[in-house]
Amino acid sequence: MTSESPRNRGAQRSSSSRTSRRGESPPKKHWLIRAVFWLVGLVAAGAAIAAAVVVVAVATIYPQLPDVSDLADYRPKLPLRVYSAEGALIGEFGEERRKLTPIEDIPKVMKDALLSAEDSRFYEHSGIDYRGLARAALMNLKDFRSQGASTISMQVARNMYLSSERTFTRKLYEVLLTFKMEHLLSKDEILEIYMNQIFLGNRAHGFSAASEVYFGKPLEEITVAEAAMLAGLPVAPSLYNPIRRPERARIRQLHIINRMLENGYITAEQAQQARADADKPYVRRAGSTFPVRAEFVAEMVRQAMVERYGEEANTRGLNVYTTIQLSDQEAAYQALRTGIMNYEKRQHYRGPENFVNLPDDATEQEEVIDKALAAHPDNGQLLSAVVLEASRQKVTVIRADGTTITITGDGLKPVQSGLADKATANIKIRRGAIVRILKTSKDDWELTQLPEVEGAFVALESDTGAIRALVGGFDFNKNKFNHVTQAVRQTGSAFKPFIYSAALEEGFSPATIIADAPIVFSAAVTGSKAWEPRNYDRKFDGPLSMRTSLARSKNIASVRLTQAVGPKKAQEWATRFGFDASRIIPVLPMALGSGEATPLQMATAFAVFANGGHRVDPWLIERVTDYRGRVLSETKAKPIEQMPQSIDPRNAFITSSLLQEVVRAGTGARARNALKRPDLYGKTGTTNDAYDAWFAGFQPSLTAVAWVGYDNPRDLGSRETGGGLALPIWVDFMRHALKDIPIAEIKPPAGVTRADGDWTYTENSGGRGIASLGMESLYGEATGTVTAPSSEERARIMDLFRN
Repeated sequence: MTSESPRNRGAQRSSSSRTSRRGESPPKKHWLIRAVFWLVGLVAAGAAIAAAVVVVAVATIYPQLPDVSDLADYRPKLPLRVYSAEGALIGEFGEERRKLTPIEDIPKVMKDALLSAEDSRFYEHSGIDYRGLARAALMNLKDFRSQGASTISMQVARNMYLSSERTFTRKLYEVLLTFKMEHLLSKDEILEIYMNQIFLGNRAHGFSAASEVYFGKPLEEITVAEAAMLAGLPVAPSLYNPIRRPERARIRQLHIINRMLENGYITAEQAQQARADADKPYVRRAGSTFPVRAEFVAEMVRQAMVERYGEEANTRGLNVYTTIQLSDQEAAYQALRTGIMNYEKRQHYRGPENFVNLPDDATEQEEVIDKALAAHPDNGQLLSAVVLEASRQKVTVIRADGTTITITGDGLKPVQSGLADKATANIKIRRGAIVRILKTSKDDWELTQLPEVEGAFVALESDTGAIRALVGGFDFNKNKFNHVTQAVRQTGSAFKPFIYSAALEEGFSPATIIADAPIVFSAAVTGSKAWEPRNYDRKFDGPLSMRTSLARSKNIASVRLTQAVGPKKAQEWATRFGFDASRIIPVLPMALGSGEATPLQMATAFAVFANGGHRVDPWLIERVTDYRGRVLSETKAKPIEQMPQSIDPRNAFITSSLLQEVVRAGTGARARNALKRPDLYGKTGTTNDAYDAWFAGFQPSLTAVAWVGYDNPRDLGSRETGGGLALPIWVDFMRHALKDIPIAEIKPPAGVTRADGDWTYTENSGGRGIASLGMESLYGEATGTVTAPSSEERARIMDLFRN
C-alpha cells in the first residue's frame, strides 16, 4: 500500500476545492440551454400540431365549401321595374331595390371611391390583405377597439354564403371561400358582384339602385361627392344613411374624399370641389322615388307579369315598358285630384281625423306630434298637421318637421262649421286636433279634409288603343281599388250617343224632329209598373231636332229613340263598341244609362266614333325585357285600317258631329269655351239618382273619360252633374295633352250628304228618312209610335220647330 504524503493530500484537497467552485456555473448554463431547446421544441410541436389541425380542418372543410362557380353567372334577385314610354321608372316591385350593372358600365369615380373606402389594395392582394391584417392587429392592441380587416373579396364570400356571426369557424370558412373564389373569378368579376349585391339602406342593393334612391339619377351621372357619399354606406348603412343621418353621412363622406386624394384617384382641385359639393343639400327626400304618381298603372303591370311568368316575375329582373306618357300621366293625376278637391270644398266639414293631448313640455310635445303624424301620413299635397291653437279668425298648426303655419281668412272657409262655437266635440277644431292643410294656387294655406268621394281618369290613343294616362283613384295608398278597370257603374246620359248611333241605322238623322213632351208607359209595356220618364230639368221643350235633343241631353228624346229602335236591337248595337251585353239590360231605361260599364270600357267605346268606326282594344304594355335588356315580348300598334270595322264610317262621322254639338252649344260647352278649339267631341253623363258623374270625349287623336262617384253609391248632391264634376277634370287634362296638337276636325266620308241643313246618309236624303218621332204627343195621347208625316205636316212641324 502506498502511503500518501501530507503534501499530496493537501494538493488534492486544494484541487478538489477549485474543481467544486468551477462546477457551480456550468450546470446553470446547461439548464438554460435545455430550457431554450424545450421552448423551441414546444413551439415547433405546437406549430406542427396547429399546421396539422389546419391541414385536417382544410382537408375536412374545403370539400364541404359551397360551390362558388355559380358566381361566374351571378344572378341576384332583381325587382320588377315598370317604365313610362320615355323610359322613366314609374314603379318597382320586389323585396330589394336593385339594378344589375356590368362592371364596365360602373363609372370609374364610383369604383375609386369604393376602393378608397373599403379596400385600397384590392387589385394587389390575393383575397387576403396581410398588410391590412397586421395594421388592424396593431390598431386593436393600441386602443382595444375592433378594427376590421375584411377585403372586398372576403365580404363577397361572407355576404353570399355565410352568416354574420363572429366565430373562428366562420372566419376560417370565409378565408377558404375567399381563396376559392379568387382562384375562380377575376378581380373585376368579384368587384362587379360586390357593387351589385351590397346592401346600402332604403331597400337599395347595389350602387346603381342606391344612386336612384338617394339622388334620383342614374349611377353614370354621379359626382365625386355623391360617389363618396355612397361609398361610405357599406360599412354601416343605417349609421351613415344620408336621409336619416345627414351629419354622420357627411363626416364619412369627407373622410373618403380625403382617401381618394391620398390614393391619387382625384386631384386637389377635384377634392376641393367635392368638399364644397358635400355642403349642398342634394340628397332627395324619402317618398319621391318616382317622377310621377302612377301606382295604379304599375300594379296593373305587376298583375299582368305575375299572370304571365308566375311569382318569379318579382325577382327575375323584368323591365316592362308601358305606353304611358310621363307628362300626360302627371297632368291626369293633378287634374283628377284638383277636381275631387274642388268638390270636397263644397261638402260639409266632417271634423278632424283624430285628437291628441299636447303636453306643455317641449320635448314631450315633439314626441307626441311625431307619433300622431306618423299615424296620419301626408297624402300627396294634402299635408297632415296638429293644431296648436284655434279660433274663428286664426288657426295655427305644426308639421312633423317642426314648421308652424298660421291660416286665416279664406283659408278657413272650408272648415267654418268646425270652428263654430256650437260645433260638436267630434268636429270641433281645437288644440291637439289632427287636420289637413293644402297650399292654394295663390301660395296661401287652407284647412281642408281627406275626400270620401272617388274618381277615375283614363286617356288612350283613338287610332291604336295605347293608354297614355291612367289614374284609378284619388290615392293608391288610401284605396287600391282601380276604378278605371274595376268600377262598374251606371253610365247615365253618357250612354245616349250609342242610342243615337243605333237610330241612325234605322233611318233617323240629326234633322229628325223628336217631340220633347210627356210620355207614359203603362205596366203592360214595361212589364212591371207604369213609368213616366222625365228630363233632368223637369221641363219640356216641344219639337226638337235630334241634334238639339242630344246637345241638351233630353231624356224623353232618348227614350223615344230606344223605343223606336227596339231595346234588344239597341243592346246588340252597344256590344259593337265593347260593352258587356249582360250589363246592358234591354229595357227602355237603358236610354237614360241604366246599363253599367267601367271608365276604360267607355273610353274604348267613344274611340270608335273618334277613329272612323274601328274597334280598338286598349293596351298598356309595349315591351318586356330581361335584366340584360333582351326583348322577351313586344307589342306594336297596328294600322287603323287593320282594326275591325265596328260601325259604318258614316255612322261614326254623323254621331261625332252630334257630339261636337254637345261641346259647341250643349251640356259640354264648357270644354269649347275653356280650350278654344273646334275639334272637341263629347258627352256629359249624370245618373238619375246623381250617384255617378261622367264626361267622355275626344279630340280625333285622343279619347279620354273622367268619372266621379262614391264607392258605396250615394247622392253626389242635387246640383252636382257630369258637366260640373267630371268635365272640368277632362278639360284640365286636355289643356295639357292638346297644347301642341294641331286642330283636326273629322272629315265626312263617302256616302253622307247634307239635307235639310244637316248630315244624313245619302240614301235617306230627299225625304226618304224618318222625319219625326212622337209628334202626335203634342196633339193628343202619347203612344210612342214612329210616324212618317206628309210633306204638309212636315212643313208645319218645321214651323213649330223654328218658332
